[in-house]
Formats: sequence, structure tokens, C-alpha cells
Amino acid sequence: PYSRRKAIVEPVFGQIMTCQNGRQLLLRGEDGARGEWRLLAACHNFRKIFRHARTTGLTAATG
Repeated sequence: PYSRRKAIVEPVFGQIMTCQNGRQLLLRGEDGARGEWRLLAACHNFRKIFRHARTTGLTAATG
């Protein structure tokens, strides 16, 4: 289980922290921090969806 955790979950946190500057939360308090983290996670997911749709759309159009 520990080896699967490294391959599945850890890269998401690393990508959010490095690519989206998620090392330091700007809002104060538990509710603010939770809301900001959810926004960062949603942006991360939207980027993945957009990237996937763009690649599948290009291959479907050319194939």
C-alpha cells in the first residue's frame, strides 16, 4: 500500500505546490484555508480535464 501511495496521491500535492504556488495559503483561518485549498484542487482538476480533452480532440480530428 505504501508504494501505491507514492505513485497515486503524492504527485498531485507536488504539482499543486510547485506549479500553482500552493506552498503558502494566503487566506487566514480554517475556513479560508480550506476554501483556498479546494480552489487549488479544482484548478488542478480543470487543467487535467482541459489537457485530456485537447489531446483526445486533436487525435479524433486527425484520425
